[in-house]
Amino acid sequence: MKINILKLFILCIGLVSSYAMQAQGQKFGYLNSQALLAELPEVKAAEAEVQALQTQLEKKGQQMVQDLEAKYKELQRKEASGEISPKALEEEAKMLKGKEAELGQYESEMQKKLIEKRQEKLQPVIDKVNQAIKAVAAENQFTYIFDSSAGILLYAQESLDVTALVKTKLGI
Repeated sequence: MKINILKLFILCIGLVSSYAMQAQGQKFGYLNSQALLAELPEVKAAEAEVQALQTQLEKKGQQMVQDLEAKYKELQRKEASGEISPKALEEEAKMLKGKEAELGQYESEMQKKLIEKRQEKLQPVIDKVNQAIKAVAAENQFTYIFDSSAGILLYAQESLDVTALVKTKLGI
């Protein structure tokens, strides 16, 4: 019985010391992905392209709003001068409400297009950055690399910041 307890104790000590040695062998690093992405020329180019699309879509939306406002004013003028019958007024108002709904739908579609365009343009850059991070981790034996821009990293020594290594890997 004493021998079994002794064997169990030795086994437990071995497992604990093995785990402790394994934990000591882990290497951690961190970087600020938002700051890193902001420095990449590809991101700046993608954002400029998205901004150009947004300007174009907004211009079209503003034109739609101006057209709708002009039609409302014209309808109000006709109503005030008595040029339109109540039934025709009701039909015109109904049509303008439909145009107003179309305008709301256009705004929703515009936001969707912008999100899709941004995703389409940025995803290859994000993939490239992730590959660079993985390469830096493998080359420098990092077990984990955390993103300090996520707000989860409460404290880290500056010597563990791998941003410069990733920038070098990306050529910036």
